Amino acid sequence: MQQSENQRLKILMDLLKFRTQKEFAEALNIKAGSLSDVLRERGGLKVSNAIKDKLELKFDVNLTWLENGTGEPFFKKKPAVGESKEGVPYFDMSLSDAKDHMVEEQRAEYLVNYLPFNDCTAYLPVYGDSMYPKYAAGEIIAIKEITNYEILQWGEAYVVMTDEDSNSLRTIKLIFQHTDNTKLILRSSNPNFKGDTVIRKKNIQALYIIKGKITRNII
Repeated sequence: MQQSENQRLKILMDLLKFRTQKEFAEALNIKAGSLSDVLRERGGLKVSNAIKDKLELKFDVNLTWLENGTGEPFFKKKPAVGESKEGVPYFDMSLSDAKDHMVEEQRAEYLVNYLPFNDCTAYLPVYGDSMYPKYAAGEIIAIKEITNYEILQWGEAYVVMTDEDSNSLRTIKLIFQHTDNTKLILRSSNPNFKGDTVIRKKNIQALYIIKGKITRNII
């Protein structure tokens, strides 16, 4: 009898040498109970696209193998990126996990040595749909820190991090000029996310312009 993708997920846990489901769930950034439900195929539950994205991005899993058993479980890692001593750090985390600034390079998954964006600060995966279709969930963005908030590119997308007075906001938004020079207007590119957010420049802890996005085959 052919294995299901849920059963192959269990095989991956063993191949990746995770001793417990809890450790595997933490690596996938999901709850242990949710992983358990998937592994037990509770209620016909399938392996979600979010889990597949993490497996592919973080562990070089061959999703074709996971879904239908064809080929090898893992892609061969590209040494130009995986073992590179140069490049820009890739952080496999959502913005909600970020602190006041981007985390230290030592906590990066690896370095991405892609010349057009080697002047950037970091690479991050996109979560959520507020910036669709400009940036879709699962895509990887290259960001560069901005320190002068008086010289901004209106209408461009930025990663914005604010302090507690502005609700510790962690978001990707288009930035527009406010009539009050001490404030900025944040706006989603997805028309389904209506309404603007106004913040004060003094409440910004970190600001990064999005210079572009890369495809997974580069990583």
